[in-house]
Amino acid sequence: MKSQGYLGIDAGTQGLSVIFADRDLRILAGGEGSYAMVPGLPAECSEQHPADWESALSVAMTQLRSKLAAAGIEMDVLAIGISGQMHGEVLADASGRVLGPARLWCDARNEAEGHELTESLGTKCPKRLTASRWLWTLRNRPDVARKAARMTTPAGWIAHRLTGRWDLGIGDAAGMFPIQQSSLDYDAKLLDDFDAIAARAADGFSPPPLAELLPKVRRAGEDGGTLDAGGAKLLGLPQGIPVAPAEGDQPAALAGSLIAEPGMVSMSFGTSVVANSVGDRPFHGVSRAVDHFCAPDGRPINMVWLRNGTTWMNTVVNMFGRMLPEGSRGDAFATVMPQVVAAQDDCGGILSLPFTDDEPGLGVSRGGTALFVGIDDRNATPGNMVKAALLATVFNLRLGSGELDRQGFPRTEIVLSGGLVKTPALGQVIADAFNTPVSILDGASEGTAFGAALMAKYRAERAGGGAAESWAAFLSRHASGTPTRFTPRAESVRTLAGVFDRYRRLVAAQPTLDAAVLP
Repeated sequence: MKSQGYLGIDAGTQGLSVIFADRDLRILAGGEGSYAMVPGLPAECSEQHPADWESALSVAMTQLRSKLAAAGIEMDVLAIGISGQMHGEVLADASGRVLGPARLWCDARNEAEGHELTESLGTKCPKRLTASRWLWTLRNRPDVARKAARMTTPAGWIAHRLTGRWDLGIGDAAGMFPIQQSSLDYDAKLLDDFDAIAARAADGFSPPPLAELLPKVRRAGEDGGTLDAGGAKLLGLPQGIPVAPAEGDQPAALAGSLIAEPGMVSMSFGTSVVANSVGDRPFHGVSRAVDHFCAPDGRPINMVWLRNGTTWMNTVVNMFGRMLPEGSRGDAFATVMPQVVAAQDDCGGILSLPFTDDEPGLGVSRGGTALFVGIDDRNATPGNMVKAALLATVFNLRLGSGELDRQGFPRTEIVLSGGLVKTPALGQVIADAFNTPVSILDGASEGTAFGAALMAKYRAERAGGGAAESWAAFLSRHASGTPTRFTPRAESVRTLAGVFDRYRRLVAAQPTLDAAVLP
């Protein structure tokens, strides 16, 4: 049976996945392929071979076809969407040949360049920004820089291999260089300023203007090319299939969570924590806690990212789990989390710091000060201690969001995803701590490949000459199921506001604690 639908491709840090969804975006099957980092590099270096992404894509497509064949389904792909890890540096020469391994978002070699660009350009340029990586390359790999004629991201490279074009979705492009909201393109003045810095950094040659290296910026629904002969061979599909502009994983995740309107926040809790807020205007100034990119339609996104996510809470849960009988230690979460849900809002007076690692956005330069204070013989229960560990991470998000609040950015709804939704009732803790309604969507774990499929459908509808429906209206039309919703409780909001004030004072004392307990 032939089924029309959309192919979603997501190139993550550890592997690549594909899904095929029908016209109603019901996922019919998926496939996966894996790859690894380039071995033997120093600890701060993270590189991958783009050819490995292409090999993984072939493997994933073979697996997808096998699953569909077992179900008696033949794909009729109407459009293709692509997402991938943001902030990478993929360099190619004038003939389109890749110039060695790609440096990834987690490569830490250009922190100094990030600080330099932030100060010189007057806008936040984290070390993850591709432009920060390019400045490092100019200084440290001039032999590679001399040959470079094109620069893109992992998602952009896959799109190039499928279409032959050098285009990129505006969200992923914003992770390469700052976007100007008035033009919805790279900021022209900042490009000139960067070129002046690059000219001084290059040793003995004149680098091309950055605008000539960067891919063209495209928004959701715009032309991202069509499958060419090479792309058709790679995917085993006919030529001419429309391809949506390739996006970064964060914009794709926003799409998968159906988030597009100002005031909506996508909050994902895992090993790290991300809160992406749709803004109603550009952010003013520079905040160490807030990074910036764009949604697929170009709306500004303010991102608060925490390195210290649920790891501390999970550590405490597992500590109590080791007290369980040998055969039931795997049930630690099932045993402890109901106690967390039932614990008092103020955790019986216990406060915790979660800093097992550094937290750049809060000015914490190293880990080692994860701790509990305020424990006594009345409150030392698993529920109170684990809830205090969770609240520490939630409060760090509030601290990071403080500048957004001071500038009056709206926050109307939080859409919660990630590992925390395995205990859905914890959504109430988030609602009370932020005094904001929280929703958990059906299928909250479907991920960025689903966002890529959504972008593919939007591209197909726009390519078909349909009505010029806005991106926000398109996403709202695809809401399905019955979300789990939590409304802030007035008494809990008041209690947690007081706990947050105490936590803020504890974080202010963290440098003193760091000096006291660490060598």
